[in-house]
Amino acid sequence: MTNVSTNPSYQQLPIIDLSAADRGPQARALLRAQLHSAAHDVGFFQLVGHGVGREEVSSLLSAMRKFFALPEAERLAIDNVRSPHFRGYTRTGDERTGGSRDWRDQLDIGAEREARILGADEPAYWWLQGPNQWPDSLPELRTAALGWVERLSSVAERLLHELLASIGAPADFYDPIFGAHAHPHLKLVRYPGSAGDGADQGVGAHKDYGFLTLLLQDQVGGLQVQREDGRFHDVPPLDGAFVVNLGELLEVATNGYLVATNHRVVSPPGATERFSVPFFYNPRLDARVEPLTFPYASAAPGVSDDPTNPLFAEYGYNELKGKLRAHPLVAERHHGTLLTPA
Repeated sequence: MTNVSTNPSYQQLPIIDLSAADRGPQARALLRAQLHSAAHDVGFFQLVGHGVGREEVSSLLSAMRKFFALPEAERLAIDNVRSPHFRGYTRTGDERTGGSRDWRDQLDIGAEREARILGADEPAYWWLQGPNQWPDSLPELRTAALGWVERLSSVAERLLHELLASIGAPADFYDPIFGAHAHPHLKLVRYPGSAGDGADQGVGAHKDYGFLTLLLQDQVGGLQVQREDGRFHDVPPLDGAFVVNLGELLEVATNGYLVATNHRVVSPPGATERFSVPFFYNPRLDARVEPLTFPYASAAPGVSDDPTNPLFAEYGYNELKGKLRAHPLVAERHHGTLLTPA
């Protein structure tokens, strides 16, 4: 993988100011026009005016940095290999994208719920529901992370309403598949620098499989988005903004009118660390995503066809498929019967 030089016309993603929705009909109409264009043409944008304050950000980042500064033994005490729900700490190099290792370590967090005891005929995706793992010596991390999940779920819900309205669809169309039983996912991620063996895959090229992703990144950079020319271009960090991208469910729901876009992370050079916090706004595991009816449907080009990545009607099957691929050690330890023989 090489760091492709950036076309000057692509030096920044579209910038969307969500607070314009509160500044009267004219400002809201302009917001929706910009949102429509960004979601249809790029599938990525920078979100400002989201209402999340600097103190909230600082609280989360402080707890996150303290976690990664813990002795390795304390981090490994909550290794995700211990969790059949794919929650907890993943060591550097243990996650896979496209079959290749990702050079980062991370903590995976979801809604704090009791594990579900699966009945004989219940879908295997219910294994994804369960408790998180937390370090005993850092109680503020649990408070900050679960607070962030709640806060960003609210921002994402508002953004999804504006996005659907921007293409002429009912703003609340998907509300029934979220609510109290939605399945949000938060990652606290550290990229420790280059692997040292010439591999610079921080995260390999992929699309997200939910509805929306809101990413808080630091000022180091490394995120790249595949643009209309087919090449990967850097996303310059923008202070105070979330990088937002659309997931595959929105592409499927609109028959390709809204686009889920390939993106990747190139490891920072040398021993430079990069920290990022992606939040994934996902519906209930048993949600069936109905297609949208909207005025631009006749212009929809169809969904990208990837035979290696089939998409299922029930959301939970999509996430379970991704988790089994990305975390082979967890899959082998807890879910051997779900793995396809080589």
